[in-house]
Amino acid sequence: MANPGSGPAAPWPRDESATVAAACAGDRSAARALVRRYERAVFSQIRGVLLPSGRTQIVEDLAQETFLRAFRALPRYTSDGRAKFSTWLLTIATRLALNELRRRPGAISSDTIDAWPADADLARDAEIVGQGVQAAVESLSPPFRAAFLLRELHGFDYADIAEALGIDIGTVKSRLSRARARLREVLGEEGEC
Repeated sequence: MANPGSGPAAPWPRDESATVAAACAGDRSAARALVRRYERAVFSQIRGVLLPSGRTQIVEDLAQETFLRAFRALPRYTSDGRAKFSTWLLTIATRLALNELRRRPGAISSDTIDAWPADADLARDAEIVGQGVQAAVESLSPPFRAAFLLRELHGFDYADIAEALGIDIGTVKSRLSRARARLREVLGEEGEC
């Protein structure tokens, strides 16, 4: 018997809650749709937290681990329903990246930078962000960089950042303020970031 959501007219791109529910029920096409929808955001967040040491292999491994953990925990997410799926998924990705930095501080250094994959999306990111801004973001410590990327790259609000990083909202505001001040200092700008 064919799976009703597996044909070309599958509702996955339009209805996230139905996609999540179908993936939770074991629908592999729904799970693939979630991976396709969020793989770039997960990869970017992990890479950003690990900068300047975002080795491609480590980033890919952590991205894969993010999805494995998410799919294992999906029943808890669907019954919880407090956060958007993207918030929940990027929380897992961010925590895995921060844990990797804590677990292997000497193994990941700026001497081990791999070139970023040369695909069109990353090339566009590099063009938009610019080398100066990229270097400035790399100069932030991992906790500040994680908060900054969640806010500026992924559009999280303060409450979502607090939840993702396991800190209170006051700490989020402080980290973002200090990150922006550091970026202004590094970039030599008078205006706000």
